[in-house]
Amino acid sequence: MNMDNIKEAVASITDEIIAIRRDIHAHPELGFEEHRTAGLVEKYLQNQGIKTERVAGTGVVGMIEGGSSGPVLMLRADLDALPVEEANDVSYCSTSPGVMHACGHDAHTAILLGAAKILNEMKDQLPGSIKLIFQPNEENAGALHMIEEGVLDNPPVDAVMGLHLWTPLPSGKLGICEGAVMGGLDIFKILVRGVGGHTGYPEAAVDPIIAAADIVQSAQRIQTREISLSKPTVIMFGMINGGTKANIIPDTVTLEGSIRTLYADSDKENPMLRLESLAEKVAAVHGCEAEVSWFRENIPLVNNTELVNIAKASACVVTGCESDITGHFCMASEDFSEFSSRVPGVFIFLGTGDEKKESHYPHHNPRFNIDEDTIPPGIELYIRFAMRFFDEWEVKKRNQ
Repeated sequence: MNMDNIKEAVASITDEIIAIRRDIHAHPELGFEEHRTAGLVEKYLQNQGIKTERVAGTGVVGMIEGGSSGPVLMLRADLDALPVEEANDVSYCSTSPGVMHACGHDAHTAILLGAAKILNEMKDQLPGSIKLIFQPNEENAGALHMIEEGVLDNPPVDAVMGLHLWTPLPSGKLGICEGAVMGGLDIFKILVRGVGGHTGYPEAAVDPIIAAADIVQSAQRIQTREISLSKPTVIMFGMINGGTKANIIPDTVTLEGSIRTLYADSDKENPMLRLESLAEKVAAVHGCEAEVSWFRENIPLVNNTELVNIAKASACVVTGCESDITGHFCMASEDFSEFSSRVPGVFIFLGTGDEKKESHYPHHNPRFNIDEDTIPPGIELYIRFAMRFFDEWEVKKRNQ
C-alpha cells in the first residue's frame, strides 16, 4: 500500500470501526475495570497478527515491527468510561446504569484499532516499530501505572502521539500547537476547624463557616492579583460540607476543589503552596485552624515542537486545507502528560462538535456524543503522522 491509497483504505474499514466504537460505547467500563474492552482490543489486534501483552491490569500493548530497525513510535488511546448516567436516545446507548463514555474514549480506542490494522498492512515499509497502547483509567492517572510497569521500555520509546476528539472544536477542525496545551491539575481539601455551639450564642463558639467563606473569597486574589495573567491559573472550589442543623454552629467545615495551571511546578508562583498558606492565615484570623491536604493528579501536557510540525504537515494532508488547523489549548487535564514529560510527545485535538448532529455537548455531560464522521480523519491522522515521523527520521539519518 502506498500513501496515495490511505484514504481509500480508511474508507474501506470505516463501517467496521464505527461498529466497534458503538459496541464499546454500549458496554462502558470504569477505570481499571475495562476487562471486556481490553479483551475486545486484544482479540482485534491478534486477529491482525499483532502480538499483544497486558500492562497495568486492563491495559493492552501491541507491537508492529517494521521491515528494518529504527525508532519506536508509540500511539496511545484510552479505554475507560465515566460514572455518568447517559441521557442520549441512541441505539448504542450505555447498557450499564450510571456509567457511560462521556469523553470519547470509546472512539479513541476504535480509531487506534483502525489505524493499527492499516499500519500493520504497511509494516514492511516501516524503518522502525510502532507500539500501540490502550491505556486504562485515564480519568485518574492510569498512565503512571503503565509507565511503572515499563511501557516506555522494552523496546525504548522514542516519541509518542495521541489525539482526543473534542466537542469544543467544530467537526473536522484540528487543534495543534506547541508548548503547554492542557493544564496541570492539583486536587485539594481544606478542613476548617472551629468550636461548635448554638446559633443563639455565637460568642460562645468559634464559627468555621464564616472562616471557610472567607477562605473561598480570599483565594480568588491568588489567581487575579498574585500571579501574572500570562500564566493561566484557575482555582475552583467544587464542594463545601459542614453542619447538621440550621441552629447549630458546626465544629468543622470541609472545602474541596482543584487548581489548574499551564506552567511547570518549578515556577515560583506555585499556587498550591500559596493557597495552603492563605487558608491557614485566614482561618487564624477567625480563631480557627485550617488543615490543608492535596495531591497532584496531572502535570501540564507540553507538546514537542518538532512533533507538532510533523502533526501539522500530516493534518494538512488529512484535511486538504491548512485553514482547518488552529492553535488550541485548554485548562482541562490529561495524563498523556506523563508520557510526553518523559519522551517527546504531541497531543492533537480533533474537532467533533456539530450541533445538527447533537455532538456539541461538553465532555463529561450526560448528552455527550461524537460526530462519527470524524472517525475516518482520526484513523488517517494516526497513519500519516506515523509515516511522516519515520520519513523524517530517515532523512536525519542520511544527513548525519
